[in-house]
Amino acid sequence: MIYFDNAATTWPKPEEVYLEVDRMLRNCGNPGRGGHRMALEASRVIFEARQEIASLFNIKDPMRVVFTLNTTEALNIALKGVLKEGDHVVTSSMEHNSVARPLSRLKEQGVEVTIVKGSEEGKIDPEDIKRAVKKNTKMIAITHASNVTGTIMPIEEIGNIAREMNLIFLVDAAQTAGVLPIDVEKYNISLLAFPGHKGLYGPQGTGGLYVKGGIELVPLKEGGTGSRSELTLQPDLMPDKLESGTLNTPGIAGLKEGVKFVKKVGVNSIREHEVKLTELLIEGLREIKKVRVYGPQKIDDRVGVVSITVEGMDVGEVSHILDREFDIATRAGLHCAPLAHSTIGTLKSGTLRFGIGYFNTKEEIIKAVEAIETIIQKNF
Repeated sequence: MIYFDNAATTWPKPEEVYLEVDRMLRNCGNPGRGGHRMALEASRVIFEARQEIASLFNIKDPMRVVFTLNTTEALNIALKGVLKEGDHVVTSSMEHNSVARPLSRLKEQGVEVTIVKGSEEGKIDPEDIKRAVKKNTKMIAITHASNVTGTIMPIEEIGNIAREMNLIFLVDAAQTAGVLPIDVEKYNISLLAFPGHKGLYGPQGTGGLYVKGGIELVPLKEGGTGSRSELTLQPDLMPDKLESGTLNTPGIAGLKEGVKFVKKVGVNSIREHEVKLTELLIEGLREIKKVRVYGPQKIDDRVGVVSITVEGMDVGEVSHILDREFDIATRAGLHCAPLAHSTIGTLKSGTLRFGIGYFNTKEEIIKAVEAIETIIQKNF
């Protein structure tokens, strides 16, 4: 199969990831829950994973890295752990439902939400963010890159606004962790939600949340942590405060190896490879009549996410034909981001999305363009 659904989850994974998951499944105990060698090995691996992630994102204290099931859980912890009745949050019209839905729930609980509208290319103007800030604003919550248009948001500029106005800055790095350089200090990021299973090449069921020192979150869940078990209340130390129950140790072990792979190859090298392939795909698709490509015109303004529509055809049908007849995996629909589709005018139709990853090749891009051409020729 030619796999272009990397925006949903990357495939394949580096071989080291498969091997480490297998090793831990065969040999790991429960981290922090025992003093025997298997439990201690699990704890060691978990801590090493925190260190690798901290190093990648320039996080000074690895214990500020909290492991979650995915980016969605991390975003729920961040939003629901900070915002309360009377608070105001500024977000954008390019957000995934993992931001939009928790905020809709919080609105019912008295949190005020301002959605700054993006352009047709999905771009957000930092000045619009600044103008939306009010006296009761507590947080700015922004995606780093759109999962629909691939648009890269100006998080450094927005981070400066948050610093200037003393606001908490939450960044959703679902499409950028491992793909674009992320420096939590440079960008003034207070809370960074990231997936393990996308650009970090870990298994599904892994992700995390960086919590800057001084940011206090109300836990989304309470329970066993393996620490301060005499207390009936959740321990206040990090990361235990936000990590209850047994962690996905084999998954986190695989994530550790995925992060090591990203660091070995280099984020800039991964970015360069994906930019070349994305540019080749967009150039090829724009040559085909009846195909419309969405997102920024400038290649440097986007990650390897390319959405298209085909005039006169349902995007779901096109995706099905690509899968059935050409063995090419894509994703069609609204991509859990109706606000973004409303912004670019595709809410009714949805789009066909190509998600490019490091393991894709030039030859696969060419085959994908040829497949779209063939489908259109057969149907018109």
